[in-house]
Amino acid sequence: MKIVVFGASGMVGQGALRECLLDPVVDSVVTVGRSPSAVADPKLRHVVHADFGDLSPIAADLADADACFYCMGVTSAGLSEAEYTPVTHDYAVEAARVVGGTYVYVSGEGADAESKTMWARVKGRTENELLALDRPVFVVRPGFIQPRHGITSRTRIYRYVYSWSSWLMPVLKKVAPKFVTSTDELGRAMVALAKGAQAARVLRSDEINRIAG
Repeated sequence: MKIVVFGASGMVGQGALRECLLDPVVDSVVTVGRSPSAVADPKLRHVVHADFGDLSPIAADLADADACFYCMGVTSAGLSEAEYTPVTHDYAVEAARVVGGTYVYVSGEGADAESKTMWARVKGRTENELLALDRPVFVVRPGFIQPRHGITSRTRIYRYVYSWSSWLMPVLKKVAPKFVTSTDELGRAMVALAKGAQAARVLRSDEINRIAG
């Protein structure tokens, strides 16, 4: 199985990449980024590309994929809708245009195309467009994500929040299972979806954890 991962340097992407490399069914992983990755593995290949709005020049590298994981994301803090939309919507749609197979889009709890909140509205609109495609598409909506295995967020405020609240995870998982998952559970669930696991097309954290096993 060949899986293409966008955003492999981010917290969610690191988790997805780790689980891809650990799964024996996955024999080829291609990551796409603006700079080479420090991760090395016999079944991993990095493709350096600058313009995520046009993936045509690297289409041959992404061909014959069994699945595509879109994990790219950016915090909406301080951004206008016009600034937030490219990574959240435009690049995700372009990835779906070029990469075949099962498509898994990492969204977020609260995404809603009708929301008055900018980030939720953009993510919701992206979800709707992707789910309307004539192909297997899944949307994962994690809430609170616990980073594991040395994985960290690239966003400073997120790193602080995750560090401060790590002791709460066992409690949160019991009282609010629909809102809590981890980088490894999310990654395993994405791989399971790529392998054909039966699931709803939109998955919240409790369903993500169930699929992860």
